Amino acid sequence: MNDWTRRDVLAMLGAAAVTPLARSAWRGPGRDPAGPGFRIRTITAGTTLRGPADAEPLHAALAFLKSAKRAVAEAGYEVQTLRIATQPFLEDAASRARADALPALQALDRAVAAEGVLVSIGPVLAPDGDDPDFPAWAAELARTTHNTSFTARVASPERGASPRGVTAAGEAMVAIARATAGGIGNFRFAAAANVAAGTPFFPVAYHSGSDAVAIGLESPPLLSAAFAGANTLADAKQRLTQSLESRLGPLERLMRSVAHQDERAYLGIDVSPAPGKDASIGEAIEVLTGVPFGSASTLAGCAAITDVLKSLRLKTCGYSGLMLPVLEDPVLAQRATEGRFSVRELLLYSSVCGTGLDVVPLPGDTPADRLAGLIVDVAALSTKLRKPLAARLFPVPGKAAGDLVHYDDPYLTDCAVMKLE
Repeated sequence: MNDWTRRDVLAMLGAAAVTPLARSAWRGPGRDPAGPGFRIRTITAGTTLRGPADAEPLHAALAFLKSAKRAVAEAGYEVQTLRIATQPFLEDAASRARADALPALQALDRAVAAEGVLVSIGPVLAPDGDDPDFPAWAAELARTTHNTSFTARVASPERGASPRGVTAAGEAMVAIARATAGGIGNFRFAAAANVAAGTPFFPVAYHSGSDAVAIGLESPPLLSAAFAGANTLADAKQRLTQSLESRLGPLERLMRSVAHQDERAYLGIDVSPAPGKDASIGEAIEVLTGVPFGSASTLAGCAAITDVLKSLRLKTCGYSGLMLPVLEDPVLAQRATEGRFSVRELLLYSSVCGTGLDVVPLPGDTPADRLAGLIVDVAALSTKLRKPLAARLFPVPGKAAGDLVHYDDPYLTDCAVMKLE
């Protein structure tokens, strides 16, 4: 097999030496080498609403999304979801105005759900907002909607980390966990740090400016294929670069044309390789490093992949970094269940990749101040490194560390609740 020892892996990755990489027999289902090799996780249309009851731009966005999906499907691409991101029209609202908007938000949710579309209204609380009613409001919105995502902004380039925002986000996560079955409502809420408009991935997406469109991907199979065929780390990075640029170039040209026809700004592709139940980023990293995710060299493997994602000759947007959503990835969930990495190590990996702490299952009795402690670390890391990060934490009611959690959801896999140190 390998002609280097496991203790050499970290040094090999960090130095980008020419020692042979581990081989893997990984073959995912349906990996036709002649096909795209990835799915489009989302086509996200950005639009501006005068308020949650503003129907005209909503209908225009829905029509565009249907047309865009038809165009890319005819070109041979699989589209998983269609999404609309609005401007954050509630961020500066007073507590009473936010409460008064709930019926219109529920109606908006029903309207997009009827079309099979998701919507994100972005930040709903200003970074320094002081609203004691916010946690209960957030829980009610999560409880009474199904397709609506939203965030609390906990750091911004102008102000850095926001103590009030961090506290409000932690309290909202506890309230949402208690108000929704299994705490599932926290799938649609996050604490967002320095996340810019135009990111296509939910729940952090929001819009600014003229009508626009952005793309998000599910592409771990492309990474696994590039790494499995490589002899060195440098070769793996070169193969991944060539694969992504050659495979995504035609999609970029197509989406530019689709956007131009609808007079929308084309924001680009978020090249983050979002995982799915049959497309594991954890497995792709293991193909690269030759060791289980969480072992020494995982950090360096994440950094190597990020290097490629940040250097692509494509128009990119959003995170365009490595996502590690524990509950969405079967290999990450399995390694978490095996105790191979901790919550703190996930945060460490975020320093060289992206996203932050994403769909991390936590004990149901975790108090809001402990969640706020994690969120403020994410905010501090985001501010220090000048990169977008978020915290999407899952306190699971009735579950303790080590308990297995199961969601009857197409996007979430079984995982043990992770321990908070």
